[in-house]
Amino acid sequence: MFQLNKYFLYYLIFINIFSFILFYIDKRRAVKNNTRNRISENNLLLSAFLFGSLGALIAMLLFHHKTKKLKFKILVPLFLIVQVIGIYYFKVLY
Repeated sequence: MFQLNKYFLYYLIFINIFSFILFYIDKRRAVKNNTRNRISENNLLLSAFLFGSLGALIAMLLFHHKTKKLKFKILVPLFLIVQVIGIYYFKVLY
């Protein structure tokens, strides 16, 4: 078993919680029909891309948010798969 750098692990925890909260806030705003203050899809995807994909995926499934959007259905799980493989590959080499 490999061990992650503790600072990277802290970052992973933080970014996944942050992504989860972003999706939650956007869902609440969508329900209230507050289109002016919505979080952009690009920012939601960026948070997932920056290693927050697990938090984003859990929020998508839990809150049923962005689950009908094809780019979210494809990109968020793809980001998660690539990130898990990347972390494993990086830790195996180093």
